[in-house]
Amino acid sequence: MNQSQPLLQLSGLRVDIAGRNVLKSVSLDIDAGALVVLMGANGSGKSTLGLTLAGHPRYRVTGGEARLGGQDLLAMNVEERARAGLFLSFQAPPDIPGVKNNLFIRSAVNAVREARGEAPLDAFDFLGDARAAATRLGLPEAMLGRPVNDGFSGGERKRNELLQLALLQPRLAILDEIDSGMDVDGLRATVDLVQSLRAKGTAFLIVSHYLNLIESLAPDAVLRLEQGCIAEHGDIELAREIARSGFVRVSEPAVA
Repeated sequence: MNQSQPLLQLSGLRVDIAGRNVLKSVSLDIDAGALVVLMGANGSGKSTLGLTLAGHPRYRVTGGEARLGGQDLLAMNVEERARAGLFLSFQAPPDIPGVKNNLFIRSAVNAVREARGEAPLDAFDFLGDARAAATRLGLPEAMLGRPVNDGFSGGERKRNELLQLALLQPRLAILDEIDSGMDVDGLRATVDLVQSLRAKGTAFLIVSHYLNLIESLAPDAVLRLEQGCIAEHGDIELAREIARSGFVRVSEPAVA
């Protein structure tokens, strides 16, 4: 990839779900190692954007382009997008009954390693890495041997998403309200992990309304999504203004 080229490039992205237009025209660039916060009122299309980029089949792209590392993201299936280095943390991570957490994550890690031309990790080496990462994130080691998210609290589910993020080390991570249900220690662990991965080149698109977390993350840009378009570009001051006044405000014309 050309180093001067943004890692993620969206141009006029338009998305429908169940015949209803949700994203009208979204354009943005994110460089490797950059962190962009996306804010917006409920229903503005924040989760739609993340799920569309990850390849969720319910979301139909009707216009525009999306490129990751110069490659046509929209031409890839879900598995190809993950192997290319895209990671999405869910707003509400689901249970996967009958599938052990450690096996699930190791399979994902080894699929990505294969795509990078790296040797797979055996169970012993993987467990060593997974235990160390779980300890840093405050996730009990016993949860590695349980079915994915089975009986996990909301905060534990989010920490388990962070565990996957830590072990996969993607090129682009989209975190959808990762702070929801997190305690103070969990938020601190989130910031530490994000900053560690940014230093290695991972780019982040983070959906959050929690000002303390946003300030701790020190984003490169803050965007406000309204009615399916990027209505405002700004920095941390935009997040502070939204925290003070909310989304009900005199809106400038949305820009593509």
